[in-house]
Amino acid sequence: MPELRILGVDPGSLRCGYGVIGIHGTALEVLDYGVLQLGDSSVALGERLRCLFEGLRRILRQHSPAEAAVESTFYARDAQALAKLAAARGVVLLALALSRIPVAEYAPRQVKQAVTGRGGASKQQVQYMVRTVLGIAETPAFFDATDALAIALCHAFRRGQPMQQSRSWEEFLREHPERIWTPPGTP
Repeated sequence: MPELRILGVDPGSLRCGYGVIGIHGTALEVLDYGVLQLGDSSVALGERLRCLFEGLRRILRQHSPAEAAVESTFYARDAQALAKLAAARGVVLLALALSRIPVAEYAPRQVKQAVTGRGGASKQQVQYMVRTVLGIAETPAFFDATDALAIALCHAFRRGQPMQQSRSWEEFLREHPERIWTPPGTP
């Protein structure tokens, strides 16, 4: 039985990758991974989001993770794709919040850096390292599953490190008054 279970989630509006890893001291093991198929683009977004919510709730009941990590939104082909991705992320975050599971969010470059040592690594390189680190023999059918495992691994590697806290602009300006520019002639 692992000392700690971490759920990694790669959100999407058509399919959502998930991966559950266990930590035993310094050893890592894969407990489960896969893809929630939410339907194609002909299925209404609301119905796909319902499927996502129900699928995640099933995974949460089955594995009872203590912590979760989710990839942050960084890019989309267009505004409509970004809105759908944001909706899917919202459903993921809601399911985790309702289960009282703390969530860490990581940018794709952070995940790639943590797993491969290169923030610009390809999906194939990430998949290779995930399979190597976790001892997975088969190649998952979708990158979404290995991306989710990579997100969980990133969290496992970083969880002992202090998270950089967001600071307010007021605090920044108090600490760096030399950065304040005042136009000439302004009191």
